[in-house]
Amino acid sequence: MSASKKNTIIICSVLCIVVLCFVLIALFVGKIPMNDENTVGNTAGNLNNGGLFCESDGVVYFSNAYDNNSLYSMNPDESDIKKLGVNSVSYINAGGDYLYYYMESGTNAGNSGTGLGYMGRTAGIYRSNKNGKHTSCLDRTYSNIAQLCGNYIYYQAYNTKTGSKLNKVKIDKSEKAVTIADYIINPASYYNGNIYFNGTEDDHYLRTLNISNDSISTVWEGNIWNPVYMDNYVYYMDLDSNYHLCRYSLSDNVVEALTKDRVDFFNVYDYYIYYQTNSETEPALKRMYIDGSNPETVAEGVFENINITSEYVYFNEYDIPTPVYRTATFGNVSVGTFDAANAAAAQNAKNK
Repeated sequence: MSASKKNTIIICSVLCIVVLCFVLIALFVGKIPMNDENTVGNTAGNLNNGGLFCESDGVVYFSNAYDNNSLYSMNPDESDIKKLGVNSVSYINAGGDYLYYYMESGTNAGNSGTGLGYMGRTAGIYRSNKNGKHTSCLDRTYSNIAQLCGNYIYYQAYNTKTGSKLNKVKIDKSEKAVTIADYIINPASYYNGNIYFNGTEDDHYLRTLNISNDSISTVWEGNIWNPVYMDNYVYYMDLDSNYHLCRYSLSDNVVEALTKDRVDFFNVYDYYIYYQTNSETEPALKRMYIDGSNPETVAEGVFENINITSEYVYFNEYDIPTPVYRTATFGNVSVGTFDAANAAAAQNAKNK
């Protein structure tokens, strides 16, 4: 064999090895690691209140109402605020090295409406790195709520022709999005392989959806709304008692009434429940211990979007996105405004 032929063979072999290495590296880099089945993207209480804040591994990811609901991150004490994206996000979830959220982009993103501007919007369930980069659309759809359950995102998909239905899509998009139920199921409350939800068709019973096979079972024939599982209790609004807040013990089959007030929104975190009372004369955001004891007023008025992190509880006046108010999650109530987010939004606008 001539020297030139040997050199040609060597060069071809080296090129093949280099190409193979690039292919393997591309496959490895692009691969999304799988989560443990019990991975939960966000608390049920946060997701039932818009999923505007999500805490993971010592970082809070949030939708900044002062900046068109763009994706930001910060430390739990509100320091080191960073802008991660430019489009409107909600229902933020975190799992592993990734964020998952509902995102809208285009004209008037983040605002409801009709007309040409509305038609120009795009929306869907998205995944990105925790720094907001390498964004990928998992399903292009309008959605009302989404929860990361292990390796799948379960979400309410909506369009004007079919209405709302429950879909799921795998986090690496290796499986196409599929419909689990062609009616409304709220997937916010996930624990230990089961989504806890209330019926919306013929009754409002407490049910579970087992994510291993997507089978649905009836747990308790109560008349409930927005169930939240925590520590073998299910917290919910009781439709038989004018939306009073109650909890049901899964181990003892016992119901406890927690409020005498009609409740519009609530969020359960650690040993506190924060809840908005419905009253014609004295509406208020209140908090109490999870057994219903020691109720106290946080702020007088009508508020929504009650999102909780390890340091603060965030909320805003009903249908008025800003200012965003906050008080310490634990300790004495001291309501102030989320000035750090406002300042960060102003600085980003200035730097454009």
